[in-house]
Amino acid sequence: MKIEKFEDILAWQKSKELTLSIYKTLKDCRDYSFRDQIQRAAVSVMNNIAEGFERHTNKEFISFLYIAKGSCGEVRSMLDLGLDLGYFTKKEHDNFKQVSIDASKLISGFIKVL
Repeated sequence: MKIEKFEDILAWQKSKELTLSIYKTLKDCRDYSFRDQIQRAAVSVMNNIAEGFERHTNKEFISFLYIAKGSCGEVRSMLDLGLDLGYFTKKEHDNFKQVSIDASKLISGFIKVL
């Protein structure tokens, strides 16, 4: 399958799913700095995939994919903190973390292909 637009990229789709889930789960969270940080990290994953794809050069795309992968790590770090602070149930945490790991693996695979 030829990828014609960033929306076709499975890693982008996974990261969008993760971002929407985090936004919905934390909509009533009053720890605004925590909420803002994890939401921005999640958005960073999908936006860096999109921006890198739109650059139309493999070198720049790979650079943006590495940034997206780093943001996946930031999301996982924040998820662990959020669990300890009681902002996520264990089930939510585990689900979000798995989606983040899946997105990170997809990004790594994409980097290798490029």
